[in-house]
Amino acid sequence: MTKSCSTHVLISTTLLAPIVAAVVQVVKQTVNLPNNALPILSLVIGLGVGSVAFPFTDMDIVLRLWAGAFAGLGGTGLYELIAKREGTSKKSCPLGGYSLKKRGGY
Repeated sequence: MTKSCSTHVLISTTLLAPIVAAVVQVVKQTVNLPNNALPILSLVIGLGVGSVAFPFTDMDIVLRLWAGAFAGLGGTGLYELIAKREGTSKKSCPLGGYSLKKRGGY
C-alpha cells in the first residue's frame, strides 16, 4: 500500500468512526444483545458504512472496507474484541432508569 493510499484510509477511518459509533450506540440502546456480540456488531456496521461511502470518495472498495473495519474496531476498541464480557446491552430497571438509592431516597 502506498503512502497516499494509507493516508486516504486513515482519513476515511477518522471520518467514519463517529458515524459507526453512533449507529452502534443506537443499536445497543434499542436491541437487547449480549455484550460479547457488540464488538463484532461494530465491525460489521463499520464494514457496511465503509462500503456505502462510495459517493464521498474515489477509493477502491477494498480500501473503503479497510477504513470501515478500522472505524468499527476503533468504535469498540480492540481490547473489547478479545475481552470476556457477560450480560446484555440493555439493563432492565423497573423505575425507568432511576434508582431511589442513587437519588437519596429509601
